[in-house]
Amino acid sequence: MFDEIASRYDLLNHLLSAGIDRHWRKRAIRSLALTGRERLLDVCTGTGDLAIEARTASPGAARVVGVDFSAVMLALGREKLRRRSLDSTIALVRGDAASMPVADSSIDAVTIAFGIRNVDDRAAACREILRVLKPGGRLAVLEFSMPTSPLFRRLYLSYFRYILPSIGRWISGHATAYTYLPASVDGFEPRTFIELLRQCGFVDVHADPMTFGSVFLYTAQRGS
Repeated sequence: MFDEIASRYDLLNHLLSAGIDRHWRKRAIRSLALTGRERLLDVCTGTGDLAIEARTASPGAARVVGVDFSAVMLALGREKLRRRSLDSTIALVRGDAASMPVADSSIDAVTIAFGIRNVDDRAAACREILRVLKPGGRLAVLEFSMPTSPLFRRLYLSYFRYILPSIGRWISGHATAYTYLPASVDGFEPRTFIELLRQCGFVDVHADPMTFGSVFLYTAQRGS
């Protein structure tokens, strides 16, 4: 599915979020308090937008590695890096979030943007992230959520269930990809994910709502 929608993925992300997705990514990177010396791993990197934000932020990570299972997404991401002359400091590699080709305790910070809900075994992915992080290393995760405000929730559900799938189907040409999105968000519970992070060994776990609670920024740390 992700291979099939890859060519329209960036356009739809910006269009369907009214451009707010850029703000979400910037805030996620700011939460890591980078110094310019870090090696950062972006899991479920897609076409590399968050990886690029991590590298180009001021200060940004010194070196970024993005991992994703979609070969087509990664190919488009590599072309994006070449156009921006970032391919010497950002590497995109194919891999599984639950079994990544990264050495133990070798990463200063990890990011995931709107990908953790798509991982079949989230616990395995969280343990894998903990494995690759250095002691004291930081994690920032962006993920959609269902708003709790009754009025905004009604508007959000109408948009997610009717408008978004129609626009997504029209632009991407894929019949089910943007019907899958609201279903996957509905099944992702913030409190459950917070507890999972703690069970896997993360400390200082926080969940900050953004944009009326439609998106959460989860932050956590590997203990020292």
